[in-house]
Amino acid sequence: MANMIPISTVTVGSGGASAIEFTGIPQTYTDLQLKFSGRATSGSFVFNDLTLVFNGSDANKTGRLLLGDGTSAASYSYSEIYSWQTTQAATANTFSNTDIYIPNYTSSNNKSVSIDGATENNGTTAYAYLFAGLWSNTAPITSIRLRFSGGGGGVFAQHSTATLYGIRKY
Repeated sequence: MANMIPISTVTVGSGGASAIEFTGIPQTYTDLQLKFSGRATSGSFVFNDLTLVFNGSDANKTGRLLLGDGTSAASYSYSEIYSWQTTQAATANTFSNTDIYIPNYTSSNNKSVSIDGATENNGTTAYAYLFAGLWSNTAPITSIRLRFSGGGGGVFAQHSTATLYGIRKY
């Protein structure tokens, strides 16, 4: 049995935000779960790459993305920990939904990450995806930053919301 406790929620205000960040993460839980509903303000594709940065470090990250659009499926390898987010090119006022799970975030082992998400769109292209990642660093995770990367860039649109939960296993 597990107990899920909200640690912090960030909701983007008017004008957007270049990043969403959680700092001073308590070291009293076994796992972390981050639930995110967001949208990028720019981008010519229906989705933008959203990068997770742990403790301010962009180094030593790898991952594998599996995705499908209802017609076809594909997989890609990355040197980042990615999620995909809906952009302004998608249906207006439509937000992506993402669930990020980080087990054993305080351990002295490398940190694994699993991501389950969907780029919502009432148009012709939308994706459901799974991402498995690894941050090869033995430091406990004390901060998580979400930011857009790659060619799309962008900022988080107003009303994008992220909630970080601590998980206690009994």
